[in-house]
Amino acid sequence: MGEEPPITGDGGSGTVFVTGCNLGCAFCQNYQVSQKGMGRTVSAAEFAEICLALQEKGAENINIVTGSHAAPALVCGIEAARKKGLSIPVLWNSSGYDGIETLEILKDFVDIYLPDLKTLDSKIAAMFFGAADYPEHATAAILKMMENSNNRVIIRHLIIPGYLDNTQQVLRWFADNCQGRCQLSLMTQYTPVHAQSSDTSASPDRAIPNSFLSEDEYDKVISMLDEFGIDEGFCQELVTGSDWLPDFNLPNPFSSDLSLPVWHWKA
Repeated sequence: MGEEPPITGDGGSGTVFVTGCNLGCAFCQNYQVSQKGMGRTVSAAEFAEICLALQEKGAENINIVTGSHAAPALVCGIEAARKKGLSIPVLWNSSGYDGIETLEILKDFVDIYLPDLKTLDSKIAAMFFGAADYPEHATAAILKMMENSNNRVIIRHLIIPGYLDNTQQVLRWFADNCQGRCQLSLMTQYTPVHAQSSDTSASPDRAIPNSFLSEDEYDKVISMLDEFGIDEGFCQELVTGSDWLPDFNLPNPFSSDLSLPVWHWKA
C-alpha cells in the first residue's frame, strides 16, 4: 500500500520482488533480496499463479521489482499469466539500468514503467551504485520507456542527504526531457542501510551518508521543483526512522498496515 497513489489505487499494488539486481547499491533497502540471494526459483507456471493470486486479492497491478536481469523469463511468466486470465496491468519497477534490448523484449508485456533516475554523475554512480556508466544507460532507457508506454511512466528519484547537487542535476534533466511526458516521484526515505554489496567491481570508497534527510535539505529540494517548473508528480513527506524497513525473512516483510502477504519464498 506504499506506492504512488495511482499505483496503489484502492486495492494496493501486487508487488513481486525478484531475487538479484544488476546494480550493487551501497544502501539498498531490499538488500536481502537484491544482493544476498534471498528467494527461490519459480517456474513460469508458478509465477503465473502468484500473479493470479495477487489479482484475486484485489491488487491493482503486478509490480515487478528489480527484474532487469531476468527479463526473458519474466516475459514467459507474464505470458503464461495472461493466458490463465491475468487482466490487470503489469508494471516494470526498475533501477533504470535497463538495456534497450531488454526494453524491446518487454514492450508488448509491460503497461507501466516505474524507473529510478538515481544520478547523472558517473562518480556518484560508481561510488554508491557500482556502475560508472549508469547515467548514460538510465537516461537512454527512460527515453525508450516513454516511447514504449504512451505516457505511462513515473520516474523516481531518491534524494541522498548531503548530495543535493545530484538531485538538482536530475531535476534539470527531467525538466528538459520529460516534463509533460511523464510524472516525477521524489523520494525522501533515504535510510542509512549498509547493504555491504558483494560486488567487487564497485568502488572501494562506499561510505554512505549516516543521516536522514534534514528539513532544510527537504525545503531546498521543494524550491528546486519551483525553479524548474515541475508541478506534476509526487513527493514523499519528510518522515525519518527505520521502522518501515522490510525483513524478507518474515511472511509479511512490511508492517501490516503497509502490505498484505499473498506468497512467500519459504512456503
